[in-house]
Amino acid sequence: MQLMIRQNDLNGIIKAAEKSEVEVCGFLFGRREGETFKVEEVYFVTNRLNSPTEFEMDPLEMAKGIDEAERKGLEVVGVFHPHPQCPPRPSGRDLEGMEVWPVVWLIVDGRGRYGAYVLRNEKVEGIKVGIRNC
Repeated sequence: MQLMIRQNDLNGIIKAAEKSEVEVCGFLFGRREGETFKVEEVYFVTNRLNSPTEFEMDPLEMAKGIDEAERKGLEVVGVFHPHPQCPPRPSGRDLEGMEVWPVVWLIVDGRGRYGAYVLRNEKVEGIKVGIRNC
């Protein structure tokens, strides 16, 4: 399995996370092609917890984004958020979210590092992140 994302999109998530006082979060919209999750759009959603250490996406913004993506023929292929002070690996709370949203979870940190993960057979698996040019 792998997540394919444009360098500009990945950089945009990292920069937004570095500049924000609260955890940024959102969806990765695209298509699944076999074992590859191909990101076409990054969609930021307001963190309604307004917290620097945890996130919960605003449900109305989530619905709006998903509706817009579906009109474009895209689906949710991932969720993203940062761990500014910790390594980019799923936390216990992330595991709960991964059960609700069984897609790729892209986690970035405050140093530009990142990792992508899926929950498979109740175990977290790291997957490769490939960089797309276009």
